[in-house]
Amino acid sequence: MKKRSSASKQIKKYSLIVGLLVFIASFLFGCISLKNLEKGKKTAATYTAQSTVRRINAQLNQYVELSEFLGNVVLAGYNLDQTSFSELAEMLPNENCIVKAFELAPNGVVTDVFPQQENEKAFGINMLTDHNRKEDANRAKETGNYTLGGPYKLKQGGTGALLFHPVYKSDSIDNDSFWGFVIMVIDWDKFIDEIGLDRLNEASYCYEIWTTDDTTGSRVILTQSQEHIPKNSLTVECKIPNDTWYVDIVPDEGWISIYQWIAVIAVSCITSLMSATIFNQVHSKKYREDQYAVELKKSAEQAREASEAKTRFLFNMSHDIRTPMNAIIGFSDLLGKNLDNEEKVREYLGKIKSSGNILMRIIDQVLEVARIESRTAILKTEAANLSELFYSVNTVLESDIQMKGIHCSIDTNVQHKYAFCDKTKLQEIYLNIMSNAIKYTPDGHAIHVTINETNFDDKKARYVFVCEDTGIGMASEYLPHIFDEFSREHTATENKVSGTGLGLSIVKSFVELMNGKIHVESEPGKGTRFTVEISLELASEEDICKKELPDQTFMTDKNIGKRILLAEDNELNAEIAMELLKEEGFLIDWVKDGQECFDKLEEADEGYYDLILMDIQMPILNGYDTTEKIRQMENPKKAATPIIAMTANALEEDIAMTQKVGMNGFIAKPLDAEKMFTILKQSIVEN
Repeated sequence: MKKRSSASKQIKKYSLIVGLLVFIASFLFGCISLKNLEKGKKTAATYTAQSTVRRINAQLNQYVELSEFLGNVVLAGYNLDQTSFSELAEMLPNENCIVKAFELAPNGVVTDVFPQQENEKAFGINMLTDHNRKEDANRAKETGNYTLGGPYKLKQGGTGALLFHPVYKSDSIDNDSFWGFVIMVIDWDKFIDEIGLDRLNEASYCYEIWTTDDTTGSRVILTQSQEHIPKNSLTVECKIPNDTWYVDIVPDEGWISIYQWIAVIAVSCITSLMSATIFNQVHSKKYREDQYAVELKKSAEQAREASEAKTRFLFNMSHDIRTPMNAIIGFSDLLGKNLDNEEKVREYLGKIKSSGNILMRIIDQVLEVARIESRTAILKTEAANLSELFYSVNTVLESDIQMKGIHCSIDTNVQHKYAFCDKTKLQEIYLNIMSNAIKYTPDGHAIHVTINETNFDDKKARYVFVCEDTGIGMASEYLPHIFDEFSREHTATENKVSGTGLGLSIVKSFVELMNGKIHVESEPGKGTRFTVEISLELASEEDICKKELPDQTFMTDKNIGKRILLAEDNELNAEIAMELLKEEGFLIDWVKDGQECFDKLEEADEGYYDLILMDIQMPILNGYDTTEKIRQMENPKKAATPIIAMTANALEEDIAMTQKVGMNGFIAKPLDAEKMFTILKQSIVEN
């Protein structure tokens, strides 16, 4: 999972990088596109501005031609008085009355004006000295070129521009002398209308026409569409008589609008997101496909290993189950042939029972592994006397130790012998390790066991169990697999030591369930050393006494007349149970399924049956359903009849299920007569 999470994070990281790179590329492409768009707009704007400049020049050229005509009349020597000048000026074309007045200014002083009406205030103005006009007039005089000045506030009212035409006359020796000016007064507002600046507004352009002050160099605005125009305007020069105007032009929203920038950013984000998503999906899919291929290969390998493990398991189980089964069948045949020989009968019966116990131990180990793998193994903690616990296991193993002539020494250094533990699992750990030591230690060798208590306080103590033998040992390459299920080293098989290879796997699982540690050291030919460390909560002698029930003695004659209803579908199992129960004085009624059991109890008188022995796996109605049905009977005494489960379903969850449905006890098959009678008699007495 960590590897998959890391790979997923890596793909997301690269997706973000791809998304960022695509965003940058898209944004740059958008910027280039907008620049090209701006360039195109500026080209169009340049053409528009130049069209405006051409209209300005065309209009001014008309005025220059009129001024040129009047100047030529003066140079021709005509004596123009006010009357003759007015007659001449009246004949000049003046469309839309853009020219507000024609003026003659000998030596710079206005003497003649047409039309006189509304222009009387212009008479007598000295253009060369008037503070508003002198700069333009003197420039025209000095350069001898047409000069457009203004716009000015006119003496006669309104705003106008003055076109100065300096007139120079030549004398007899070709010396030019300044005569004065021919002046055309241009109505500024009509001039602006005539050159068509409103077309720029219609085309959504802002504009500004300006020039520079020759004295200060500052910007002088001649006309503009609005007070503030957008920045980055396009500027086109407009050459006018003896001066330069500048036309600034820019679209109302600028060359590139804010909405276009937003569109570029939005498109870049969307493209980036799509690219990152596609990259993520493609690479995630590829990664999943690669992972699937790896997992498929791994699954195939696991299936192969599982198949091999299953084959090994079946081989080992076949061997290990057949060995005691062969003894049971073989000694059963011998028993049938020697029924008259009491000594042989006892010997064969003992060996049959011993082989049966071995077979049960193999089955129990397989069930224990199944319980561990299904994670249903739990600790049943109770107060226990550790000295008695280890002593009881040593008693079981004593005959095997003596039979092989093994020297076994046990050193105990325990200060607290009472502790809370799962007594059965702790015995299983000790028994498995000791059994292995005995199995793999040759005759005449030694086993040394130490049990020490370390790191104790008022509540807990740490117990260290060490089992060291001088047996055949194990190779170093096998040690990592010693706790694997069905694992047995070849030397063990070659030495013809029986076993399923499950014992140490169970031991390790139990130790870990108790939050303990287990360690093994071994060397071929020198022996093996197991070390187990487990911390247990301390108990007291009073805790032991609390859990012990007072001993009760049951006499066989007390069972006489006690009637048991046996629900068992297997005839052989029923026969064995009935024979054992009859020997103890019980009366037995036998039924073959759960429904028949219920019917039998319902038909019987109240209190007729003292107890029911209930099998679980039965046809028509199983043991669980039958029990639930009985507990729901209308007759309260019949509903409360003690029910003891008698079944081969011996897992923890099976026992828990019997309690859940309302059974009073549990007896596992194959039947242990002593345990069975203890449970039965106790249930009858309690009832």
